[in-house]
Amino acid sequence: MRLVLLMFSMATLGLLKAQDQKSDSVEINKNRGYIVNIGDKPGNIQFNLTDGNTLHLHDLRDKIVVLQFTASWCSVCRKEMPHLEKEVWQRFKNEGFILIGIDFDEPLEKVLAFKKQMKTTYPMALDPDALIFQEFAHKRAGVTRNVVIDKNGKIAYLTRLYDRNEFEGMVGKIEELMGE
Repeated sequence: MRLVLLMFSMATLGLLKAQDQKSDSVEINKNRGYIVNIGDKPGNIQFNLTDGNTLHLHDLRDKIVVLQFTASWCSVCRKEMPHLEKEVWQRFKNEGFILIGIDFDEPLEKVLAFKKQMKTTYPMALDPDALIFQEFAHKRAGVTRNVVIDKNGKIAYLTRLYDRNEFEGMVGKIEELMGE
């Protein structure tokens, strides 16, 4: 009898755990992994840049900010980065705008090599343990994403993966915000 009760308990726990994992997966997919929404104001995040400088998000008020979450192992990130460099950074960098690449939990040497290989000139920040990433998305949600923040510090646009139409929508939103 004890054995039957023990087996029943173990099976029930296994089902509950599977249900919890399924719930987590549904929650992550519901908002494309984001835990923030358009209109939210992120906290005063500190960015430790690969050049040794430090920036704080609150110090970037009065600028349009794009946070690009990336990693050297991410093929979609690699596909998107040349477009960010040419169509976003090079176009807007001298107009009250900053694009910061935030590398998902990789050491400085790897991030510097990645930046060089990708031929990007926009600033890159380190994100040990993906703590900055987790201010915006679930840690297991997938890295390729951009967060556009307006001059008042509010999230204005969110992207996920590299979809040309969504990318163009992001560029349009930046244009709109730059004109305000």
